[in-house]
Amino acid sequence: MDKFPSQKRAVQYLYPPVDPFDSRRLTVSEGHSLYVEQCGNPDGVPVIVLHGGPGGGCSPAMRRYFDPQVYRTVLFDQRGCGRSRPHASVSGNTTWDLVSDIETIREDLGIEKFIVFGGSWGATLSLIYAISHPERVRHLVLRGVFLMTQAELDWFYGGGAGQFWPETWARFRDMIPEEERGDLIDAYHKRLFCGDLRVETKHAQAWSAWENALASVYSSGHGGEAPGDYARAFARLENHYFVNKGFLDHDGWILANVHRIAHIPGDIVQGRYDMICPPQRAWDLAQAWPLVDLHMIRNAGHALSEPGISAELVRVMDRLAEQIG
Repeated sequence: MDKFPSQKRAVQYLYPPVDPFDSRRLTVSEGHSLYVEQCGNPDGVPVIVLHGGPGGGCSPAMRRYFDPQVYRTVLFDQRGCGRSRPHASVSGNTTWDLVSDIETIREDLGIEKFIVFGGSWGATLSLIYAISHPERVRHLVLRGVFLMTQAELDWFYGGGAGQFWPETWARFRDMIPEEERGDLIDAYHKRLFCGDLRVETKHAQAWSAWENALASVYSSGHGGEAPGDYARAFARLENHYFVNKGFLDHDGWILANVHRIAHIPGDIVQGRYDMICPPQRAWDLAQAWPLVDLHMIRNAGHALSEPGISAELVRVMDRLAEQIG
């Protein structure tokens, strides 16, 4: 039986693989260096892709949602992950640093306005960037909406999602002594930043496996064991941002400021059975945002590779290409 059916079936909706026409390393603040690449049409419509996590990094597959004849697609690895350096570093690594990095990339590439395309944490960052710099955003395309609220963290790390996946939740929870399970984000934080590489990697792989296991509606409940270097960057960065509540001023900051993007059109593509970022948040956002279309995808979970989600994202980008053209 195919272990990852959604990933293979999703390929039919995507554009053929393309190579970057430009890749560069961009020095930003606090000693960080970002990997940035461009692909598609150098004179095309600029779209910037914001990956998830925090800490997930971009991949070649992310280039394939955009018609390479139409779009000038910009991808980059956010601070501390992927090909950016220093690896797995949380020093000088906040939401506001990332917002500043997007502006630095935009200016370095001579782009006036982007379409901003982001999923999961990438959707969070897309919204925060747009709220901060609405004059630089042409359109927002969001997948698997995460609004960086305490309710969402409680759902995923406080046992809500675990009620649907009790055996998978038990593997994640049982890495922590019973007396510390009241706050698993904090308990994992102590171990992910303990200074012992073996302990950090062991808990990083458990952290990553819990999320990976719930990403697809086709999941068997096993997320597999991610490579140690990848898992350590992913888990440390994600945990760092969650411990600090996304570095936002207050809970519910995005919805409280959504009026700042009321004039910007957008599309939300949301899996009906998303266990990581439940559809309620996408619905709440759509109710507060006049110019957004919410596409609720049946029989789909959270992953970008879900066939229904991939197909809808390509349709959205093709529709925008027709409108712009």
